[in-house]
Amino acid sequence: MLHGYIPPHRFLPYLSWTAIDGLPDKADTVIVLPVGAIEQHGPHLPCSVDSVIASGVLGKALEKLPASIPAFGMAPITYGKSDEHLHFPGTMTLTGPTLLASVTEIGESVYRAGFRKLLLANGHGGQPQVLEMAARELRLRHGDFLIVPFHVSRLPNASGRFISDEEKRLAMHAGHSETALMLALAPDTVHMERAVANVPPVFPSKLLSADGRPACAWTARDFGPSGIIGNPLGATREQGLEILDTLSDSWVQAITDLHQMRWIERDAGSWEHGHQQGHIERAPSAGL
Repeated sequence: MLHGYIPPHRFLPYLSWTAIDGLPDKADTVIVLPVGAIEQHGPHLPCSVDSVIASGVLGKALEKLPASIPAFGMAPITYGKSDEHLHFPGTMTLTGPTLLASVTEIGESVYRAGFRKLLLANGHGGQPQVLEMAARELRLRHGDFLIVPFHVSRLPNASGRFISDEEKRLAMHAGHSETALMLALAPDTVHMERAVANVPPVFPSKLLSADGRPACAWTARDFGPSGIIGNPLGATREQGLEILDTLSDSWVQAITDLHQMRWIERDAGSWEHGHQQGHIERAPSAGL
């Protein structure tokens, strides 16, 4: 069914328009939009990794969320900006402007329905800037709209217990953590017998890159033919289940925080005027 990993009772598209129109406390109801990608993840993982993880982690969080916290998930955006992987078959990429327009227009629909809190749950490391731009544009248009763009895996979780220091510093794609999560969420799609380790070289300038990750622009094929940028070999389903459990717990707290949050509100006219004039006035402290 369309809801995928999101619990049916928390899936906004399953409500009628009249049910959505009649929802209480829409201004503090959190709408969750998973944003993933369809792109190569080495020979051992499916191309759907980023969409599966974004939907799976947030779906698990919505399943655990107390009934007293109003929140709904939306159907995920499954295609993202994945042009760094376009040399590998199976990668389906949008351009940055197309993704930006899609997220912005969906955000406008969320706002038009009466909701004022939107979480953009990003599953792909190649597009956070696009989601940040969409969030900023929506905020400029609507001074009472609170939009949080955040990567799904960046909240506290158990992954650090299972991966090496080298993996923590240098892995970027299809490595240990993603493989473990996929073993938890979609084990039938994982083929560990095809997995290989491929840790990228340390970037030669400590000044430009203190942790050794590449400071220059790169594409996946720069690091070899497998498409892997990390070491998935030690990943297990048990590890993935623990990562999923702890990561979704963190998202339960984050969604709760967003529901309870109060933030600066400005009338739309003031923001639009500032936008047109090329500047935005500073909000008074009393608005906090």
